[in-house]
Amino acid sequence: MATEKIDLNNLNINSLDKSDWKTYRFDEIAQNISERVDPNDTDLEVYVGLEHLDSESLHIKRHGTPDDVNGTKLRFYKGDIIFGRRRAYQRKAGIATCDGFCSAHALVLRANPDVIDPELFPFFIHSDLFMNRAIDISVGSLSPTINWGTLKHQEFLLPTKDYQNELAKLLQTVDAVLQSAKIYKENLENFYSVYVDNLFSKPNKNWSYKLLNEVANINQEALSSKTGSEYKFSYLDLASIEGPKKLGEMQILKYDQAPSRAKRVVKDNSIIIGLVRPYQQSIVYIEKSENIISSTGTAVIEAKSKIFSRFLFHQFFSSKFLRYCERMMTGTSYPAITSDDLSLYKIAVPKTYKEQEEIANKLDLIELNENKVRKKIYQSFKVQKSLINQVF
Repeated sequence: MATEKIDLNNLNINSLDKSDWKTYRFDEIAQNISERVDPNDTDLEVYVGLEHLDSESLHIKRHGTPDDVNGTKLRFYKGDIIFGRRRAYQRKAGIATCDGFCSAHALVLRANPDVIDPELFPFFIHSDLFMNRAIDISVGSLSPTINWGTLKHQEFLLPTKDYQNELAKLLQTVDAVLQSAKIYKENLENFYSVYVDNLFSKPNKNWSYKLLNEVANINQEALSSKTGSEYKFSYLDLASIEGPKKLGEMQILKYDQAPSRAKRVVKDNSIIIGLVRPYQQSIVYIEKSENIISSTGTAVIEAKSKIFSRFLFHQFFSSKFLRYCERMMTGTSYPAITSDDLSLYKIAVPKTYKEQEEIANKLDLIELNENKVRKKIYQSFKVQKSLINQVF
């Protein structure tokens, strides 16, 4: 990542002197742009709905087209802020990178350069000061919404103009570090996906292909009905798997308090696959079990002696496996596959255990770098959020 290096640990502006700062109404700080657009009669090509805005992100990464929507929308121009006025607690506000139109459930806001530096304005919008006020003045229960008539009268304390540019540069520097880390993570994830697909989604004449139940044990051990009522364990259910390769917190339960689904015994070096909505890739690797019991909504897979477990683990992230799951899953509200379905999936097996280990080590290295950059993103985001809230 080629970005300007900054010492994130020493950035502290707690000592800001706010004695000469001034208070402004929001309609003095920003304009509400209310130009109307008919999607069926416009030359504009970019549509931004609330679904295209990421929570707590300054940047808009996705958009739709006029064909996606009907009804009157709002025009925006490059540099405007598209702020989701419906469900403001989702903290959705992004900087428009081009001209276009957006959902009428948003506000199109444009900084007044006489009051606030346009470069600082997006950070102000993402401050707790502004967002919490926006939530407080929202009306409605199911879909609380902000009215411009109320928002425009809200008052906020702002830095003096001669200091705003300096603050904007500081916050932009931190944001550049954050965005660079996100791009690096996306590149790593794309590289991993391509690498995995080249290995496992394409036939390899030098490898053999065996059913999963030939190379691994599936749900080999379950808790006995005679288990003592005081037996304590960590319960791994679907809610514990926060995403692909990401295990969250597990409940500590006693056997007599546990749901009936808490059955599957997890051993060291097990692969846990969520059986419900398998396209979400709720798959994690458990290196050290330490009394983990998994739900019957998962499959517990243990590689047999001639299969390197991490080599097996990475195969479940191929598009080939995803397509297999989509073919086999049944149900509408909770589409799922069964452990029997999994047992019939064909696994790639190189001729030697050493080759499996070498491939797995390369994929593990990519995963290790992904985890490192995720930590950097988290750290940079915390710094950015802290700085914004120290300023405002």
